[in-house]
Amino acid sequence: MTVVRPLMVVCLGLLFTLAGCEQEKHSPQLPRVGVVRVEPVDFAASVALTGDVQARVQTDLSFRVGGKIISRSVDVGDHVKAGQVLARLDPKDLKNNVDSAKAEVFAAQARVNQSAAAFVRQEKLLPKGYTSRSEYDAAQAALRGNQSGLKAAQAQLANANEQLGYTALVSDTDGVITARQAEVGQVVQATMPIFRLAADGERDAVFNVYESLLSAPASDETVIVQLLEDPKVQAQGRVREITPTVSAQSGTLQVKVALRDVPPAMALGAPVTTLAKTQGQQSVELPWSALSKGLRDPAVWVVGDGDKVELRPVRIARYLTGKVIIGAGINGGETVVINGAQLLHPGMQVEQVAAKDGGALP
Repeated sequence: MTVVRPLMVVCLGLLFTLAGCEQEKHSPQLPRVGVVRVEPVDFAASVALTGDVQARVQTDLSFRVGGKIISRSVDVGDHVKAGQVLARLDPKDLKNNVDSAKAEVFAAQARVNQSAAAFVRQEKLLPKGYTSRSEYDAAQAALRGNQSGLKAAQAQLANANEQLGYTALVSDTDGVITARQAEVGQVVQATMPIFRLAADGERDAVFNVYESLLSAPASDETVIVQLLEDPKVQAQGRVREITPTVSAQSGTLQVKVALRDVPPAMALGAPVTTLAKTQGQQSVELPWSALSKGLRDPAVWVVGDGDKVELRPVRIARYLTGKVIIGAGINGGETVVINGAQLLHPGMQVEQVAAKDGGALP
């Protein structure tokens, strides 16, 4: 009996050991996933805007009368002075109008002289009784009517001379010609734009901006504008004007930045750039490896109670290099899978491992 008992003890020990190994062999092994606990932060994206330098005052120059262009003395890019003649119309027809108005003035003057002489005779004869009062009044009325006709003819002559002067297109101010819409030999109508003049003086940097970038009201902060080909050439300014309507062609709003102390290199039409920041909003920053997809929309795997995962749809606020900004769908303090999500399915229990920088498992 003393020999049997130790043998039984050894056998029982072997049975328990084998049972433990069998139990360990059949126990499921949970998948290891890299996770991170997210905290929302204020995110304001910076967007590079490209525009150009424009004059504060731009004017379309046109003739006040219609006619055929016979000469053009300036071209696009030329700097002009106030009073300089830019183009001329054929004055033939308007000269004929002047000659006709002059003839009408001469005729009206002759009628005035004749009626004045007749009135003077009536004025001398009336006191002596050699004429009637009615003839005197008629002579006086004729004189006054002819005098009014003379004034009208003189006004017509002045107007004809003025119209003849409009055959010369003259610059109103100093500036640069930035556009030309007509050529020599072309017949143009009155008020049809011929040149566009950018007046000397203040300059604006003009940008076309999508409405989503202007969700925040314009501030008085200084805007740094850089020359696109040489960022070292800079000028400071402030937002002066934002158009109230969206362009039907581009779907953008026009933003004008009033520039101060513009360097000579920032000439009219020079391409410039500036950085615009969107309004900050609560967002979550995750690496690309955390991004998955549901049936249609982007999604991420979130670890919930009991270390079980669920696929959560999210809204992507912005895609950046190596990371994404989640605008909605994740709350602060939740745990998100950023590595090892390839074989996950909803409700699966996982083993959480704090991921290193870059989302790699330790």
